Amino acid sequence: MKFDELNLNKPLLNALNDLGYTQPTTIQQKGFSVIMSGRDVVGIAQTGTGKTLAYLLPCLRQWEFSKSKPLKVLIIVPTRELVVQVVEVAKQLSKYMSVTVEGVYGGVNIKPQMAMVGGGVDILVATPGRLLDLILNGSAKIKTVKRLIVDEVDEMLGLGFRYQLTTILNLLPPKRQNLMFSATLTDDVEALITHYFNNPIKIEAAPTGTPLDNIVQSGYALPNFYTKINMLKTLLANKDEFKKVIVFAATKKLADLVYENIEGKFTDQIGIIHSNKSQNNRFDTVNKFQAGTYRALIATDIIARGLDISEVSHVINFDMPDEAENYIHRIGRTGRADKEGISISFITPREEEFQLAIEKLMNYKIAMQPVPETLETSDQLIPDELPKIFVPNIQDKFSKKKLTGAFHEKLEKNKKVNVHLTRGMKLKLKYGKPKTRGQKKPGK
Repeated sequence: MKFDELNLNKPLLNALNDLGYTQPTTIQQKGFSVIMSGRDVVGIAQTGTGKTLAYLLPCLRQWEFSKSKPLKVLIIVPTRELVVQVVEVAKQLSKYMSVTVEGVYGGVNIKPQMAMVGGGVDILVATPGRLLDLILNGSAKIKTVKRLIVDEVDEMLGLGFRYQLTTILNLLPPKRQNLMFSATLTDDVEALITHYFNNPIKIEAAPTGTPLDNIVQSGYALPNFYTKINMLKTLLANKDEFKKVIVFAATKKLADLVYENIEGKFTDQIGIIHSNKSQNNRFDTVNKFQAGTYRALIATDIIARGLDISEVSHVINFDMPDEAENYIHRIGRTGRADKEGISISFITPREEEFQLAIEKLMNYKIAMQPVPETLETSDQLIPDELPKIFVPNIQDKFSKKKLTGAFHEKLEKNKKVNVHLTRGMKLKLKYGKPKTRGQKKPGK
């Protein structure tokens, strides 16, 4: 099927043609008619399968122009990067339409956003925290919302936005269409659907946990951090093959450490992005990677959902994630929109349990590759890799009281000891010698 076979109008078809899109992905094809019907929808699709277009196209197809610009479509996403990218896609699709699309997120001055939202907007894309702030201060009027879209809801809950999200859902008008898109369907997500959705239709591009068929997955068994660094340098040295690479590290600290160890060899070719970086730095880094100025980007899991970058040739899992679902989100950065991609994982003995959990979720075996004979194996360990020495906290088992606070030596005058003094002792202390009452006279 092609886009012109769907029930799309001329402005949307022209916009899709400008973007070079001709064929809808599986989730876009399955979701279009269902969303157009007005039913609540839960879309389960792996990252990179075209979920953004899947919900934007029906919204824009049914669009009705209004001069007063009441807020009709509300889109909630977990990260600032995803706000920017959804706004960009929405503006590209509505290029030949009179639609106002704006985005709001935290970490920046709220006053310009208050003025922008208060002036009227047709489609608003927002992170839950900043959206709730705008609702509570009266800037965002949500009583006119006809369609709510919650994208990457499992990640939103994982980032701790449950309170903000449920508060917003309770404040919205009850008569609305709800659309929810996610890569995984957890118990928490199911609970939200049960409470807030009205008999939703579930559409799936692939069962939860199923690896994308167009991503080749492989792994290398490596002993430690610095051997991983040597392997990463070896791979990135092949510029012709590794053209656009995202390297995932488990933590911000490790991401910084990876960057410090490879940046010197690949000067001005490597970028790094995580939540400790400033907003401007993050946008600038992503833009340089998108434009090809940076050939590799080092990132953490919390940023994984906010990256929508085309033509990523490889995803390298420098560390295996401790949550199996995050592996799916990581590798979904490559092989996007039904294109082919490659995922490579570095796995230490400590990470083998994570590998097993990932393979169980996917019902798929990661193909392990032989380590190159020329690879230099390092014996150096980082602090996190050193064996932990357990020192038991031994206390006197006869001691019933524990000293608390600081200890101060008593003053000399306060060092008193309670001693019982007899009358004779008291007299001796007073007169220097024992005193008696005298001898009794005989006969008396």
